[in-house]
Amino acid sequence: MNDDFYRITRLPPYVFAEVNRLKAAARAAGHDIIDFGMGNPDSAPPPHVVAKMVETLKAPKAHGYSLSRGIQGLRKAQAAYYERRFGVEVDPEREVVVTIGSKEGLANLAQAITGPGDTFIVPDPSYPIHTWGFVIAGCAEVIAIPNTPDEHFLSALKKVLDTASRKPVALIVNYPCNPTAMSADLAFYEQVIDICKHYGIYVISDLAYCELYFDGNPPPSILQVKGAKDIAIEFTTMSKTYSMAGWRIGFGVGNPKLVAALTKIKSYLDYGTFLPIQVAATAAINGPQEYVANLRNMYRARRDVLADGLRDAGWNVTVPNASMFLWAEIPETYKHLGCLEFSKLLLTQADVAVAPGVGFGPGGEGFVRIALVENKHRIRQAVRGIKSFLAEDPEKMVRELEAV
Repeated sequence: MNDDFYRITRLPPYVFAEVNRLKAAARAAGHDIIDFGMGNPDSAPPPHVVAKMVETLKAPKAHGYSLSRGIQGLRKAQAAYYERRFGVEVDPEREVVVTIGSKEGLANLAQAITGPGDTFIVPDPSYPIHTWGFVIAGCAEVIAIPNTPDEHFLSALKKVLDTASRKPVALIVNYPCNPTAMSADLAFYEQVIDICKHYGIYVISDLAYCELYFDGNPPPSILQVKGAKDIAIEFTTMSKTYSMAGWRIGFGVGNPKLVAALTKIKSYLDYGTFLPIQVAATAAINGPQEYVANLRNMYRARRDVLADGLRDAGWNVTVPNASMFLWAEIPETYKHLGCLEFSKLLLTQADVAVAPGVGFGPGGEGFVRIALVENKHRIRQAVRGIKSFLAEDPEKMVRELEAV
């Protein structure tokens, strides 16, 4: 019996496994671990959305199979959101598909469009499904370019497209970015669309964090670029905007051929998100949006407390203008250890869990991702632990870690 399953063997060891093991051991020993490792929102969804969910649950017909592509009311709501937020008209019948979270949408689109020998371009570092979705789907190669929305990105993109032995199928973009928290402007997207149209490749945009911005400058959609729908599809999610991560609801919007491909493969794989969730999601998009503004303010306040505290502790972090993450370069004293060992030290010495940057690709080495998923009191507690940790002799702490 062959247990070397082809797709599984192509996946690397789970980078976060060692940190998770230490985290579980510390908690079992009674340590109060402040966990910034996963971007898991800690707020409750809007009350009127929960109420709509409860109301719909009481309907006997709400518990059967739903629609894989999403109910019409929800697709119309998402189309109205794009018109209201971005000034982009989309057809809810041909250019919108509801997904079981944006991660599922990205992974199943990869299944739909990947063929033997195909290559894809993915910035490094990136959210893991951006790379591994194509690998799982059986692509020949994922080509990495720098994940900086600037001329370095554009010149690397052109170089790949000029020199690739086989034309890539698609490019992934993700701004505001997970993990780096970088943002892109419309001028950048215009150049991306221009280049990709010239070379005849698709663009897949992950816009999961578009409502979490802190500088009064809402991040644009790539679909705002004239003619972008000719080649681009964009994924959004309810997870971060409305703190509905566990509800698993998202959208693919844009190019009709890509939407149709995703819709078709989903029709073979799922029956869609549970109907009451789709009805409640419709209420969230169509209803009052004060919740989103308040959530944005909450994340901004947490960002400021954490960034100010870390800088006071001697860790000079970059302050992001969007997303729910700080992408922090490891302090100089610890760079020789690498981000995984540094993350383990933070856990064992400061009772703080973060995500090692290398888990998001080789370009993440030297960084950690810190998610703003704890309240301000807990953030201050974490900062105190980190400050004490940074004041200690690093070599002594390494020896202690090796003994764990």
